[in-house]
Amino acid sequence: MKLKTTIVKIFSAVLFLVILSGLELFGQSVPGKEENIPFLVTFGKQGETSWGDDDFYQVFFFSIKKDFTQQFYIRIFDPDCGGQNDEIQGEFNSNTLFSVYGGRGVDPERNEDSKGWLNGLNYKGGNLLASRVFGKEARYDNKYYTFGPFNPTAGDYNSKWNSYIFKVVCEGISGDDGNLYKYFLSRDADNNIPVEGGNAFTYEYTFRMWNDFKSIAHIYPYVDTGVIFIKIRNYDWDNDGNILVVSRYKQGIPVKISNEDNWVEDRITIEPPEIGSSLDFQFHKAQGELVKNNNVVVTIESQRGDALPFFSSPIGGIPVYTPKISVNKYIKPK
Repeated sequence: MKLKTTIVKIFSAVLFLVILSGLELFGQSVPGKEENIPFLVTFGKQGETSWGDDDFYQVFFFSIKKDFTQQFYIRIFDPDCGGQNDEIQGEFNSNTLFSVYGGRGVDPERNEDSKGWLNGLNYKGGNLLASRVFGKEARYDNKYYTFGPFNPTAGDYNSKWNSYIFKVVCEGISGDDGNLYKYFLSRDADNNIPVEGGNAFTYEYTFRMWNDFKSIAHIYPYVDTGVIFIKIRNYDWDNDGNILVVSRYKQGIPVKISNEDNWVEDRITIEPPEIGSSLDFQFHKAQGELVKNNNVVVTIESQRGDALPFFSSPIGGIPVYTPKISVNKYIKPK
């Protein structure tokens, strides 16, 4: 009996570690598994904004916990522009610059420009640690390129999150094709081994939808203290279905959606139970004729005008709607 109990305990412990490892693994990938997004996308600067990229660059941040003292790597999946995943316009002629920044000026909570969501500001604040231009290079098609190693203390320290912050900027510096890619925060140069406690976030999310009706994409903005309402903006959704907001308080509120090459803004009231947690923005494709290769841009700002971050691994976990006994009529802010 003791032997059976011991075996059960060992099996349970191993199962827990496997589950935990899986959660950490998916929390290190960008986009994250819970987001169900196939790729990030950045077009060359000669591209058309109607193809789903409003500014031809994208900024992502990686956070490393202070107590993590090992070196780490930032890996890019399919960084070249040409081949299996990328969006061709005529023929592949685009170059994409990936740059990694650390040091003072990176932390977006102390340097608003660093967030990269407002055009015309200097989103390259910080010290340039590494960079590389990728064109049409078959050796990187559907494969990883690794930046690093980096020491955590080379980042910009954020006391609120007790973490060092690094920034990766992807720019379409020439051409008009769409570069589709992903990131992974890793402890190893050649394999995807997660950094304990690491996460990634952005303030302007530009991504590709799946080419099928059933897949629902999710992005998870974090709502901090002092937020009364949020302004949700989406660009070039191509009228491709519905965008719903789900939280512990909201079962699924639809927001206004954009068509081709235009921004649309809507407002949602934030209730006290939603403070200090993530929202779940769900992107449901329209049924009928399939809209293929749909790229969309999303930003959120509070009533103060500051942008809210989207975390690849949602802070506080995926929000689950909790029904209330008493229901108040929802009124949108003016």
